[in-house]
Parts: sequence; C-alpha cells; structure tokens
Amino acid sequence: MPVNATDRTAQETPGSVISTEVVRYSVSRKPTRCVDTVAAEEPFEIRVRGRGIAVTMRTPGNDFELAAGFLFSEGVIRKREDVVGMAPCLQSDSPQDTMNVFLAPSVKVDFKRLTRHVFASSSCGLCGKTSIDAVRQNFPAITSQLTVPVKILARITGTMRAAQSTFDRTGGLHAAAVFDGEGRLLVLREDVGRHNAVDKVIGFGLLESKLPFGSHVLLVSGRASFEIMQKALAAGIPIVCSISAPSSLAVELARDSGQTLVGFLRGRRMNVYTSPERILARSRG
Repeated sequence: MPVNATDRTAQETPGSVISTEVVRYSVSRKPTRCVDTVAAEEPFEIRVRGRGIAVTMRTPGNDFELAAGFLFSEGVIRKREDVVGMAPCLQSDSPQDTMNVFLAPSVKVDFKRLTRHVFASSSCGLCGKTSIDAVRQNFPAITSQLTVPVKILARITGTMRAAQSTFDRTGGLHAAAVFDGEGRLLVLREDVGRHNAVDKVIGFGLLESKLPFGSHVLLVSGRASFEIMQKALAAGIPIVCSISAPSSLAVELARDSGQTLVGFLRGRRMNVYTSPERILARSRG
C-alpha cells in the first residue's frame, strides 16, 4: 500500500499552494502588481469498494491520511488492519483527487448510513447529513486519567504555529496538532478545511498504529465544532483545545462524552468548558 505517514510535521506538497497575480493597494502608495501564493482548494472523493461515499474540498497533501481518518471517524473502520490498501483511482477523470480504499473482507459497510456522500465543503464537514442523529456516532465515552498543567497548554499554541510552514506562505490554512501530556508535538497537519486537518492527524495515528490517542491533547486552529469533538472522541482524545470558540453542541458532546474542552487558548489564558479536573493549575511536583 503506497502510504507514507511518517512525517510528523506538515510538509508542503506540490499542488498545496498556487501562485496568482495580485494588485496591492495602499493609501500611501500607488498600486503595484506582484505574485502571491494562495492555499489550494481541490475536490477529493473517497471511494470504498468502488462506490463513492464522500466528496470534500481539501488542500492536496497527506491524502492517504485524510481518507483513513475520515473512514475511522465515521466509524467505517475500527483498526489499522481494516485497511488492506489505498491507491488513486485510475478510472477517475481526476485520479489525483480520487482515492480508492480497499478494506478487509470482514469489514461490513453500511452504505445507506453514509449520507455524507453528496458533498462537504471545506468549511463544514457535516454537509450532506440528513439529521443530527445521523452524525452522532456510537463511540465510547472518555475514561482517560490524563492531566496536563496549564503551563503546558499555554505553550503548545506557539509550538503549533511554528510548525505551520504552508500557513506562513498563504495565511489561509487551518491546522490540527496532537501533543503528548508533556507538550511534545507528535503530528501536525494543515488543510483549508479544519475538519480535514483533524482527519489527517487521526489518519496518521491509524496508519502508524498509534491509536487511540488516550494520553494526548488535540489542538485546532479554528473553532471547536460538534464534528471536531466527535472526531476527537473517535480517536479517544481526552483533551481538545481550540484557539477560537466552541459551539454549543461541541460543549454538549464534550460534557456527555467526558472530554475536556478548552476554548480561546491564547497565550496564558483559556476557558475550560468541561471536565476541568484534567487541567492542573500548577505544574506537577
């Protein structure tokens, strides 16, 4: 299976950025023409057993992880051995944007349940879902005893930002990063879609046989939505941090599932919405 999921930090992939001509204006200078780079946004179709089950708008790169992470967070697969192989679909008009995922014969796929196959934009991972019940997957509640000092959470935002190489060039990508309990970066991925970035880090964990992330922290650059929390729950992540705000459904799911949800993590300040006992006010010892 042609999968390379060993890079822990985001690597710029050919096609992930596009050059375009822009005209720059300033109140104190004449307009000037120059070349700028923007984040690429391309459709990506995931096929299982020859059937298309999802189309999402994503930034090219780490596509194997994206496909694996999506299938895992949707509950289609449960372990690394469920995936026999993955390869671009050569019968597609755009093979580079179409991924065939080959599953073990023992994996049963309920295609009728996979109602997201119509379309998902880069800003919303739930487009195509028919009801709120359809997105509530059956994942067990978090029982992890992980605790993390507040000082560690205060510094992981800087670590993530320093690793966002493509964001430095475009300013237009979300990031998702997984850290251990000591604040060490395990993996970071960037994408124009925040839910895609989370799928990519979960896909990394699956393909590298590192799941569940029961002793880890997930940090996302965008807001904490219901789907972000559900994906984290699928991966067994006990602490989810967001630089931005959480939604009401994200808070509700975190409370019901025993997850610690941290919002507005900016520097030394943060809001802890659920299960605050995992966040230590002082360092260990």
